[in-house]
Amino acid sequence: MGISEEKMKIRIYIWRLLEKKGVARFPLPLDGRIPNFKGSEIVAQKVRELMEWRKADVIFCTPDFAQSKIRELALMDGKKVVMASPRLQRGYILIEPDEVRGKEAFASTIKGAFKYGKPLSKPIKVDLIIVGSVAVDPKSFYRLGKGGGYGDVEINELREISGAVPVITTVHDLQLVENLPHESHNTKVDIIVTPTKILRRNEAR
Repeated sequence: MGISEEKMKIRIYIWRLLEKKGVARFPLPLDGRIPNFKGSEIVAQKVRELMEWRKADVIFCTPDFAQSKIRELALMDGKKVVMASPRLQRGYILIEPDEVRGKEAFASTIKGAFKYGKPLSKPIKVDLIIVGSVAVDPKSFYRLGKGGGYGDVEINELREISGAVPVITTVHDLQLVENLPHESHNTKVDIIVTPTKILRRNEAR
């Protein structure tokens, strides 16, 4: 079995596991998606307490449902939010917090971002990158996306402009998978936040 097949096998396993355990949330089924999960609001609050969050003025966050509360909290905290359009079909979007006061919850959705955000022809410098994952390895910190490769592209593009800014992924504990297969173009994250724990790559043994 090749690496691509191994990765897909893990994705399918995670999608089925989250559904079976009753932690999967809309949109369903999970196939082909970054999973939305019960406890994502708890994770968002844990991210909000991180030093990296407090120091950041501009945050990039992927457009997945599981990270919607993070985008909302960023806007509420007066942070600029850069969001990728789905599959990067319409590039990146910048949402200014001052322009969405009282409408942060809607502005943090894809529909709201397109309504209130400003399209960017290319990404801008950010202070923090937050991405979703289908699975992430708590030992190596490699992440596994849904298979389109957009997460790796976004992280690499943003780091070319922003430098070695921290990358956080937020997942359910069931999405932690050791010995994830990876390829040379796959990216690692620096911090993993779940409903029960915060893992840092520089502290991993």
